[in-house]
Amino acid sequence: MASRSLGGLSGSRGAGGGGGGKKSLSARNAAVERRNLITVCRFSVKTLIDRSCFETIDDSSPEFNNFAAILEQILSHRLKGQVTWFGYESPRSFWDYIRVACRKVSQNCICSIENMENVSSSRAKGRAWIRVALMEKHLSEYISTALRDFKTTRRFYEDGAIVLGEEANMLAGMLLGLNAIDFSFCLKGEGLDGSFPAVIDYTPYLKFTQSSDSISSDEEELRTLGSSGSESSTPENVGPPFIMDENSWFNKCKRVKQKYQLTLEQKSYLEELLRLRENQLSESVSQNKTLLQRIEDSDLAHKLEKEQLEYIIVELQDQLKSYQSLDQLSAEVSLSQTSLDPGQSQGDGKQDTLNSISEGKEDTPSLLGLCGSLTSVASYKSLTSLKSNDYLASPTTEMTSPGLTPS
Repeated sequence: MASRSLGGLSGSRGAGGGGGGKKSLSARNAAVERRNLITVCRFSVKTLIDRSCFETIDDSSPEFNNFAAILEQILSHRLKGQVTWFGYESPRSFWDYIRVACRKVSQNCICSIENMENVSSSRAKGRAWIRVALMEKHLSEYISTALRDFKTTRRFYEDGAIVLGEEANMLAGMLLGLNAIDFSFCLKGEGLDGSFPAVIDYTPYLKFTQSSDSISSDEEELRTLGSSGSESSTPENVGPPFIMDENSWFNKCKRVKQKYQLTLEQKSYLEELLRLRENQLSESVSQNKTLLQRIEDSDLAHKLEKEQLEYIIVELQDQLKSYQSLDQLSAEVSLSQTSLDPGQSQGDGKQDTLNSISEGKEDTPSLLGLCGSLTSVASYKSLTSLKSNDYLASPTTEMTSPGLTPS
C-alpha cells in the first residue's frame, strides 16, 4: 500500500512537472520568436540604409520587400481574430489595429488609404499604409502613437505579442532611422496584392560578412603565427596573405566611407530635427510666459474689483443704518408730538404738505404770501373757525367779507 501511494505521488509530481515544462517551453518559444523578428527587423533596417546610399529605394528593391514582410509579420504577431455573431473567430489584418490606433496622428493618411479605389482588402490597405508612411517619413511616429494607446493595443492583441512587450520600444527606435531615406513607391503595383501572405527571406542575413574588427584580428593572428614559427621561416612565407588582403582593405575603406556618408546624412537630419524642436520649445516657453502674465493681470484686476465691491458694500450698509436710525427718530418725534398736541401735529402735517407743494412749484409772491398766512398759528385757527357752521352764511342771505366779520 505504501509503495502504491508513493508511486501515485511520484506520478502526480511527474505530471505536474510535465505541465510546468510545457509552459516553460511555450514561453521560451514565444520569446525566441519575438527576439528573432526584432533582430531580423534591425538587420533589414540596416540593409535598407546601406542600399539607400547607392540607389533609390522603390518596390523593386529586395531589401524593401523583405523589410515590409518583416514589419507585417511583427504587426500581425498574436493578433486577435474578429468574433462574428455566431461565435466564430475570423482572421483579422494589422490594418484594423492601425486604422483605430493611429487616428490621433496629426495629418494622418488613414482616410486617404480608406478611400483608395484600387485597394479593397484589409491586408492590401495595410501594405499601402506602410509605403505611404515611409514616403511621408512618419512610420516611426505612427508606430509610437499606436503603442502609446495601450488600451486599444490590448483589445487587438493577445498576451505575448511583440507590440505588448519590451520589444515594442526597440521597434519604434529602429524605425526612426528610416526617416533619412527617400522612398519612391507606386501604390498600384503588385506589392499591394493582399491575397498572399508576406514571406520573410532570411538568406541575406545568414551570410557571413567580415567586419573591420575581424579583419584586424586575423592580421594579428597571422603576425603571431609568423613570429612564433621556426627560425627558417622567412617573410616570404607570410607575404601572400598580406598581398591577398588588399581587396579586404579596399572593401574596408569602402564600408567606412559608406558609414561616414550615412552618419553625415543622419547628423544633418538630426540637427534639423533638433533645430525644429528648439524653435517649438522657445515658442512654447514664450506662450507660457504670456499666459502666466495674463493670469497675473487678471488676478490683480479681480482683487481690485473685489476690494472696490467690498468698500461699496460697507458704504451701503452704513447708509442703510443711518436711514433706519433717521426713520426711527422721525417716528418717535411724530409719536411724541401726537401725544402732546393732536391739533398741533395735524397743523404740522398740513404745514409739511404745503411746504412740499411750495418746493415743487415756482416761488411766486402770491403763493409765498398764501403759505406765510397759512403757516401761522393764528391764521390756522381763524381758518378752522371759519369752517364752523356759525360763520357760514345762509344761501338766501348775502355773504359778508371775512375781514368784516367779528373775530
